[in-house]
Amino acid sequence: MYEILGVSRDASEAEIKKAFRHRARELHPDVNKAPDAEDQFKELNEAYDVLSDAQKRAQYDRFGTIPGAASGPGGGYGGGYVDIEDLFGGGFGGMGDIFSTFFGGAAAGRQVRKNGRDMGVGLRLTLEEVAAGVKKEIVYDRLAPCPDCDGTGLGPDGQEVTCPECNGQGRVVTVQHTFLGDMQSATTCPQCHGMGTIIENPCPECEGQGRVPDRQRVTVEVPAGIRDGQQLRVADFGEAGMQGAPAGDLIVTCRVQPHEFFERDGDDLHARVSVPMVQAALGAEIEIDGIMDDEKVTVQVPEGCQPGQVVRVRGAGMPRLRSDARGDLFAHVDVEVPKKLSKRERELLEELAAEMGEDVGDNRSFLQKLRDAI
Repeated sequence: MYEILGVSRDASEAEIKKAFRHRARELHPDVNKAPDAEDQFKELNEAYDVLSDAQKRAQYDRFGTIPGAASGPGGGYGGGYVDIEDLFGGGFGGMGDIFSTFFGGAAAGRQVRKNGRDMGVGLRLTLEEVAAGVKKEIVYDRLAPCPDCDGTGLGPDGQEVTCPECNGQGRVVTVQHTFLGDMQSATTCPQCHGMGTIIENPCPECEGQGRVPDRQRVTVEVPAGIRDGQQLRVADFGEAGMQGAPAGDLIVTCRVQPHEFFERDGDDLHARVSVPMVQAALGAEIEIDGIMDDEKVTVQVPEGCQPGQVVRVRGAGMPRLRSDARGDLFAHVDVEVPKKLSKRERELLEELAAEMGEDVGDNRSFLQKLRDAI
């Protein structure tokens, strides 16, 4: 890993970041036409995934591998990683695409967008986390402000000056002489790419853009009661703007995972509750685990409860978003009928059947009758 980045084993976090950016510029398929450039770039990303994270780096230093790790952000590194949805600037997701954007930011003849774009990630949450509210660390790749020039794009003694090619207009006008007369056309200035200004002595780290590809960590506070598909906006944590222009926002889409026991319906919860037939007939209080930590919910089973009957427990559902109130819990009753009866249990049920005027046959096998007789 260290050899791939070209750093020593005691390299600092800043040294690892800088080495990664320099190597990535050399190996990115947009600029390196070697047949194995793409494979080398992927290998470089995997090395940076490990060495840029303190916990994974410590594991690698100790064991030489990362147990259970899959390569790439969101690929199995634990709860801090998230699914990168295809919302980065309308279609970019990983570090490779970010470098493509970085290299393409100064493409000839293309007008450059100075403001940073919004980015999006999908955050996986359990129903318990949604019920209690939770803080989650998100790790993702973005174009971040250049640490060497503080996002200005200026190098030592650098300055921003009016573009001499277009005189600050951001476009140039060309005239073509045709048999119909002179035809004028305006195109984006190839020198300043539509900005109207250029930088003299740009920052060598970011090449004057004021931003560099980097791995970002941000902690997001998820409020209790948020629903699947709802979004949280983290201001200024999207793509950084060029040369100090405003950054975009990070859009976090919450993805609530299915629960093994509860099914959510808005702020209400539904669950199946098994009730023995005697308790269903006589009525009982059944205690089940609630959705909150260490919560116990009492379900009042009414006398004569039927299979499939729904019992409502008010205030035992999900918290309402940004409110102290909660939805309700609906317990769907499954009546349990015993598959095996003791001799005494059978006698009692036969007496009950006789009392209720119900005719029941003796469907016991010969061995069952023999066992009961003994």
